[in-house]
Amino acid sequence: MLELSSLFGYVAMMLLGVILGLIGAGGSILTVPVLVYLFAIPPTQATGYSLVIVGASAAVGAAEYWRRKQNNPKMALVFGIPAILGVYLTRRYLFPAIPNPVLEAGGFILSKDVAVMIFFAIFMLMAAFSMIRGKKEESILNAAHDGVHHVNVPLIAGLGLAAGVFTGLVGAGGGFMILPILVLLGDLPIKIAIGTDLLIIAAKSLLGFIGEAQAAAAIDYGFVATILALPLVGIAIGTYLNKIVPASKLKPAFGYFVLVMAVYIISRELFFA
Repeated sequence: MLELSSLFGYVAMMLLGVILGLIGAGGSILTVPVLVYLFAIPPTQATGYSLVIVGASAAVGAAEYWRRKQNNPKMALVFGIPAILGVYLTRRYLFPAIPNPVLEAGGFILSKDVAVMIFFAIFMLMAAFSMIRGKKEESILNAAHDGVHHVNVPLIAGLGLAAGVFTGLVGAGGGFMILPILVLLGDLPIKIAIGTDLLIIAAKSLLGFIGEAQAAAAIDYGFVATILALPLVGIAIGTYLNKIVPASKLKPAFGYFVLVMAVYIISRELFFA
């Protein structure tokens, strides 16, 4: 018999896809909390499973931008190859090597699972503020692209490596961090940067899962296939609804929801675990 929490989990995974289809980004950020709190999957494992959701979701968006020719393959390689290397090595070697507990001092013990959720909640806070700023942030980036600037390839590659490590640790794409780098340092127009951003996220997340598969003791591929299919169906629904509902108003509202969820996760893990 299907447990109530699991039923809510499947519905939530569908809704995450709908949100992603509606606002174009951010929906998959709640994948890890859904896996942990509704499916009772350990955070260390949930961040690995999340890579599949993030990667597949980004691939759907990247395909549409590729069709419109709104991407920059060269910049995707400059940033993406180090990012792929970073996320693969993190999931294959660095993440499994993190000790459990992470910290033990006096009577305080910080387990690896709790540390992962706290780190992920901090990531959610940053993403929430990015979504709340919405159009203001986009207008700032558009203004920053006014004119031709020198493209610092080594710096962009180094930041790509750092972004890959970050993705490997939290199991999320981090598109809100990559986008300003592509615009400000890669000298890309905002729409080209978004398409390139999605391409990078798709590649590094999906290949990062390969590192997870090689390092993990066991992966429930049947479950992974299910949680992968539901958001993709949701994306199709959300993309259709996007023609009716104004995404500009939804994105800040979802940002506030993510903000509340981040505070909840930090409170639960530190005070009510």
